[in-house]
Amino acid sequence: MPLKVTAVMIGVEDLSRSKKFYGDGLGCKIDQDHPNFASFDLGDGSSSLALYEWEAAAKDAGVSPEGSGFRGVSLHYIVPSSEEVDEVMGSAVAAGGNVVKEAAAAQWGGYSGYFSDPDGYLWKVASPS
Repeated sequence: MPLKVTAVMIGVEDLSRSKKFYGDGLGCKIDQDHPNFASFDLGDGSSSLALYEWEAAAKDAGVSPEGSGFRGVSLHYIVPSSEEVDEVMGSAVAAGGNVVKEAAAAQWGGYSGYFSDPDGYLWKVASPS
């Protein structure tokens, strides 16, 4: 299964300020808006852009918000099933990546896990079910 980016999430210090910048300033349409998280529909053919409060994003990945454990950005790959989440996580490890957070049922009802590439960049692999 080839890897593709379906959402780009960036950790932000001030969610309100960032929503104004991307929404009002750059004309991005808000798709989801939650207390610690917002995402924008960037149109056909584009990945979505997600903003997640820095501390909450680090907690979601199970890493420290300080130092090299969290860089403020994670790439997200949304797949149709939990089996595919496990397949992608396994492929990442086989290719030299590391499991950062084991795939498991998520509090939002789906299934997700995190791996890092050899340089430490975070990828979240998730399924809605």
